[in-house]
Order: sequence, then structure tokens, then C-alpha cells
Amino acid sequence: MNIEIDVNVSADAWEGFDGIETLTRDCVEASLAESGARLVEGCEISVTFCDDAEIHELNAEWRGKDKPTNVLSFPTPGPLSARPLLGDIVIAFETVAREAEEQEKTLREHTAHMVIHGFLHLIGYDHETAAEADEMESLERRIASRLGLRDPYAGEAAGEEDEAGELNEGHVDTI
Repeated sequence: MNIEIDVNVSADAWEGFDGIETLTRDCVEASLAESGARLVEGCEISVTFCDDAEIHELNAEWRGKDKPTNVLSFPTPGPLSARPLLGDIVIAFETVAREAEEQEKTLREHTAHMVIHGFLHLIGYDHETAAEADEMESLERRIASRLGLRDPYAGEAAGEEDEAGELNEGHVDTI
């Protein structure tokens, strides 16, 4: 399967992240292989690595949440097998770096998880119900394993409230 991945770095903080394009491609390809998704040949996605200020604006505009988040996914409407443009993923440096430290993960591992999670949203996975969350988290774990990464949910309890009293859904938001 040939997929075109447009990687954009719009925040200086990501500039020191070696191999961001390779990591993004590896995560997308592993996600495709493990999910078995059937895509249009040559379809495209865009992945933007931004800062908290940029994602805060997007989160406020599109989700009505006046705060930064780690990742947002913007899937293109329509059936998966007929979408030459799958959509966009946006990942914020400060939030991802802070979460990586809090969860005792490397920035590389947590960034990989955000790319995987965001991509799965583009191909139709969600975590609105417990059953959906279980299915999506299981797939994320298999993809991480395929890439030689640790379990992205190890030590993290989905469904618990965070320090702000909000439900922890794996720390990922989607449009």
C-alpha cells in the first residue's frame, strides 16, 4: 500500500527531534499493516507537529475546549475506501513532552503513540464507548509491539479522572 505522508513541523521545539519523518512513516505503515485497513492507493495524510498555542486554538475552535491537548485528528468525511485524502493529524510538543515525562516514557515513544492514535482515528477507530476504547487500545498495543515499543498504556488507567477532574481517555482528543 502506497500512502503519501506530508509531515509539517510548525514549532521550533520539534526541530531537535531526529528522524520525525521516519518515525511518522513507520508508525503509519505499522498501523496500516496491523489494522488491515483498505485505503485508496496513493491516499494522503498530513501530520503537523506544532506547539501548545497552535493546538489550543484548534481545540477551542473545533471542539469548544479552551485548552491545549496532545493530538487532534481531522478525518475527511466519506467511506474509507473512497477517500484519497484521509485527513490531518496535529500533535503539540509541550503537552506530549510533559505527558511523556509524567508517564515515564521517552518523547520518541509517546510521540509514536500519538501518531498511531491519531492515524487510527483517521481510519475510523474511536474510544467513545468502553468497547471502542478496548478495541482501539488493543490495536495500539499491537502496533507498538510491532514497532518494538513498550505498551503505550502501561501504568496508565483509562477511565480515571486526571488532576483537573476530567475523564482520562488515554490523553487523546479527536475531531
